[in-house]
Amino acid sequence: MELKDKRILLTGASGGIGQAIARRLDQQGAKLWLVGRNLHKLQLLLDDLVGDHTIIITDLNSQEGREKVISSCEQQGLDLFINAVGVMDFQFYEQQDSRVIEQILSTNLVSPMLLCQRLIPILQSQPEAAIVNIGSTFGSIGHPGFTAYCASKFGLRGFTEALQRELADTRIKVSYLAPRATQTELNSDAVRSLNAALGNNTDTPDQVARELMVILSSNQQQRYMGWPEKFFVRLNGLFPGIVHSALVKKLTIVRQYAEKSSHEG
Repeated sequence: MELKDKRILLTGASGGIGQAIARRLDQQGAKLWLVGRNLHKLQLLLDDLVGDHTIIITDLNSQEGREKVISSCEQQGLDLFINAVGVMDFQFYEQQDSRVIEQILSTNLVSPMLLCQRLIPILQSQPEAAIVNIGSTFGSIGHPGFTAYCASKFGLRGFTEALQRELADTRIKVSYLAPRATQTELNSDAVRSLNAALGNNTDTPDQVARELMVILSSNQQQRYMGWPEKFFVRLNGLFPGIVHSALVKKLTIVRQYAEKSSHEG
């Protein structure tokens, strides 16, 4: 997809990955609707961009918030929807607050689904259109300490896959990008310490943004980031018992840092 002058809705724009994506799209001459809840962060981002873009401050977990976004898209038209919104909480499941579980599922899965449903008719009116959902490696590999987050990202991956097939005979291309661990504010001190203890590599938000550009330029349906993460995604699909055994061996370490996370909260 040629991005110059394309009208793009970017949710999660105030987050680290969202900001990096916005900067990349701005360089390509796109026109952006930057959606988030943090006015200060979005204003700082807007001041850093060159093009003529619009900030939409809203809570997508409310019907009113989604309607605010839909209204803007109906008035101006839309070529591309990038869903980069996401929240995460590192806790063992039995210790996790039920309100946090609901927030994770609403923010990462239910609200993007409801927004997509309303955006499809708007996108279908364009000669070329696309939807990209930013998921996670944890949308393919269930990891202890991230049960609710994994559930939300597994759901997002399944939703994206089904929607790809449902819209295959339309003008809308649907894609899924799965980053591995990324250096953003979503990571608590405990998560950063866990990644270090397990030897997990982490990417920068701009690396994720670059991978997104690859998807948009190639109309690729799905893309997974990082080695050996992308290998373990395939291995878990074919031989889940092998990945299960490997992660269970690390359970003591994960539990240690999950307890630290509880004390942080």
